[in-house]
Amino acid sequence: MKFIVKLFPEITIKSKPVRKRFIQRLQSNLQVTLKRVDNDIKVRGLWDKVEVEVPSEDAQLREQVIEVMSRTPGILHFLEVVQHPLGDFDNVFQITKAAYADKVKGKTFVVRIKRGGKHDFKSGDLERYVGGGLLQHCDTAGVDLHNPEVKVKLEIRNEDLFVISHQHPGLGGYPLGSQEAVLSLVSGGFDSVAASYMTMRRGCKTHFLFFNLGGRAHEIGVKQISLHLWQRYGTAARVKFISVPFDEVVGEILQNVHHTQMGVILKRMMMRAAEKVADRMKLPAIVTGECIAQVSSQTLPNLQIIDSVTDKLVIRPLITMDKQDIIDLTKQLGAYDMAKNIPEYCGVISDRPTTNAKLSRIEEEEANFDYSVLEQALENAQVIAIDKMVEDVNIHADIAAMTKVGDNQVIIDIRAEHEQERKPLNMPKAEVLTIPFFKLESGFAELDQEKEYLLYCEKGMMSQMHAQHLQEKGHLNVGVFRPEA
Repeated sequence: MKFIVKLFPEITIKSKPVRKRFIQRLQSNLQVTLKRVDNDIKVRGLWDKVEVEVPSEDAQLREQVIEVMSRTPGILHFLEVVQHPLGDFDNVFQITKAAYADKVKGKTFVVRIKRGGKHDFKSGDLERYVGGGLLQHCDTAGVDLHNPEVKVKLEIRNEDLFVISHQHPGLGGYPLGSQEAVLSLVSGGFDSVAASYMTMRRGCKTHFLFFNLGGRAHEIGVKQISLHLWQRYGTAARVKFISVPFDEVVGEILQNVHHTQMGVILKRMMMRAAEKVADRMKLPAIVTGECIAQVSSQTLPNLQIIDSVTDKLVIRPLITMDKQDIIDLTKQLGAYDMAKNIPEYCGVISDRPTTNAKLSRIEEEEANFDYSVLEQALENAQVIAIDKMVEDVNIHADIAAMTKVGDNQVIIDIRAEHEQERKPLNMPKAEVLTIPFFKLESGFAELDQEKEYLLYCEKGMMSQMHAQHLQEKGHLNVGVFRPEA
């Protein structure tokens, strides 16, 4: 079984040294990924293509090889071929007839031949000979040079003939690792998933940076998505997943920053932290999933102010995309079902947010921020090689939500204070405590542990995640409250 890999067109127009480097990188990537399928698969890089030889005709192995190559950046398409000695014109016709007689029966066709090497004939001469033979000896519907139902594809290289049985689409882009590595900010939502994929497809080894605002369960969900992306599109390169606990940073913002400026300042704190992580990893660029005006912090004035805190290049692959196009892309990536269940935590602190932030006002508000909290969050960051996360992300324990409150049960409203004020939880027959989520872990041990506590938030996701986190800490008297609609 043999495949001929055709390069993404942008590679073919590069200078000779650059093209050679890209082909070597693609060859190396395929060697790494295909050897996990079968150790005997051979990969050979040539001037304008890469050849893959599979030492078996096993159908299951064939499907595995096709799947790996279809998800490998740098490939325009790849051809499934059968190799023969070239011989004379009649030999080429007989081989082609055996391969295509059934395919062209009752259909219009055209013969297309690509040729490399020195020969005493032109490609057009052989195309006419083979086409005439098929027209005479096979029950076709005739030749159609412009819109044929079947394209009879052959390739000749020196004294070898390759009959193409199938053409499979590739991913496009540049070979992974052919560009500089980057650090992608991932929240688990549609935008960060799509942005990370797009830098991987463009050849950037993409590390994942996660700012944890939702506890252990949130982290597991984001790890699952990051691992999914890496397993499908990036296994030729080993990358890291960095998790920074950011709940206390959010708490500091909530307590010391005016609500209208919170969203921009949170993003600036994230950008400051990302720059520190990127410096440690010697990475030149930061990737985000922002696009113009999708939310308040993503207006052009706000993005400019957010970027001003870092000297790193900030890459925004989605900057002009529509939300539905982004969601559709995550469906293609197989990440939609995971991403749709992870809330956007950056939005939980926004209340009448500014869309036209002024640097002087932002700096005035940031003067009240205790930057030791940010430094401590960075010191507590956890770094793990993404291929070591498999056991970690498989931990899962949903907690059933209660719709009614019992005698010994207390509701804890974990929303931020301005959310509680804007839309109070009206439960006159139940005891309700208000403990914002960023104070929950530190304050929970001080509560009466003889009672059972049901966490509440408006959408239910944050309460679920914090309840699971507290249970993992040994507090089994924690549940979730979700009132009936």
